[in-house]
Amino acid sequence: MMHQKSKKRSVIKWMVRLAAAAVCLVLLLLLTANLAVCLSTKGRMRAVADSLDDKGYDCIIVLGCGVWGDRPTTLLSDRLDAAIALYKAGVAPKLLMSGDHGRRNYDEVNVMRQYALDRGVPSEDIFMDHAGFSTYETMYRAQDIFGITKAVVVTQEYHLYRALYDASAFDIEAVGTIATGHTFAGQAKWEIREALARVKDLIWCMFRPEPTYRGEKIDIHGSGEATLG
Repeated sequence: MMHQKSKKRSVIKWMVRLAAAAVCLVLLLLLTANLAVCLSTKGRMRAVADSLDDKGYDCIIVLGCGVWGDRPTTLLSDRLDAAIALYKAGVAPKLLMSGDHGRRNYDEVNVMRQYALDRGVPSEDIFMDHAGFSTYETMYRAQDIFGITKAVVVTQEYHLYRALYDASAFDIEAVGTIATGHTFAGQAKWEIREALARVKDLIWCMFRPEPTYRGEKIDIHGSGEATLG
């Protein structure tokens, strides 16, 4: 009986050690992937107020992040305000609004477009990617559909590392502009979610799965009204 109890304790200890080793391995992989993504963007992140002397950008890419009916969320309006400021400063001639328009009753990109129109951006300079369902898909389609090779990417700092990493994976020469304006609650939750998303995108950028939709080519140097609908 004593021998059986001792054997059972040994098995439990072995299982605990195995579980601890697995947790450590997962954490190590998570840390390594996040470092790889974040370090790859070194020197390519700017504040809105910083000069972007190196012009020749095809467009400014704005990443969607939710709307309330016909209004952008506060997070998204900060991104839009930063992008519009860059556009008006002559940093790039076009805006690409990329977001979720996969349902009839939910439309991020037209809300983003209207926000820019209301602030004086001409219709022909506003492009919409209706199938930008993720950061990865946005960058895949930016290169594949719109032919973008050089861009300014606008989003909050915690998200910008992954956005620039994904852009580089598709040979888009990109710099990032940090959208500021508001302080948000729940930042820790977003940071944890983003840490996991960086691992996912690192893997996706290695294996290059196709986006949800491909579609016909649209010249980013033409008129944004080609993306209406």
